[in-house]
Amino acid sequence: MNLPIVRAIACACAFTAAGIEAAPLPSAVGGGAPSVQQLTSESILSQDKLHDKAAQEWGLTSKEYERYQEVMQGPRGVYSPGLDPLTALGIEARSDSERRRFAELQVQAERQRVDRELAYQRAYDEAYQRLFPGINAIEISASPSTRAGSGSGPALEGNGRMALFVKDDCLPCIDQVKRLQASQTPFDLYFVGSQNDDERIRRWAILAGVDPSSVKSRLITLNHDQGRWIRLGLGGSLPAAVTQVNGSWRRQ
Repeated sequence: MNLPIVRAIACACAFTAAGIEAAPLPSAVGGGAPSVQQLTSESILSQDKLHDKAAQEWGLTSKEYERYQEVMQGPRGVYSPGLDPLTALGIEARSDSERRRFAELQVQAERQRVDRELAYQRAYDEAYQRLFPGINAIEISASPSTRAGSGSGPALEGNGRMALFVKDDCLPCIDQVKRLQASQTPFDLYFVGSQNDDERIRRWAILAGVDPSSVKSRLITLNHDQGRWIRLGLGGSLPAAVTQVNGSWRRQ
């Protein structure tokens, strides 16, 4: 073999090897693509911020919110999917003091929610009257006349429909109306303590999200209680959904 050619080939190989070893690797600091470790760290930091924000919105500590997430991954999440943190933690409380704390937080949170909804309701009422003066957004059903000589007020009519008794300042009452309306269940609503004030029932119905078209079609009727609830004698707290079975009214 020609010795000069061999030497030339050896020099070329050595130069190439040296060049490869000397080539610098891309640097993330110098503007290259971020490393997997950096992306993971940023993702964890972002999740922590969202976690802390959610806990703060519910008035909880970070550990309490973690406990909520653990609770909802267990049987409670199956029994009650989508349950809010305060209710879930209160139901699954590990001590009386925990239960009291979450109950107080929930009362405060719901009071704030109601205040905001009432403020919006007032703004809605003002806007409606300004745009449609003299026209009621939701009509109140006409009450039947009291039978002469009865002196006891109108009786509850057994028309095969559900009768729902509600009152003011009753969050469960609003929730019950929303559930029935979502399921398209026909019902007659009786407002206990309305003092025959149509506007009072109308404002409450707007707050509860009653659809005016459902009232117009009589899928839902809005009525003054006029003592019907007391005369039924069923007792218990409101809301009360009652139906007539074999001539007798029973709570559902």
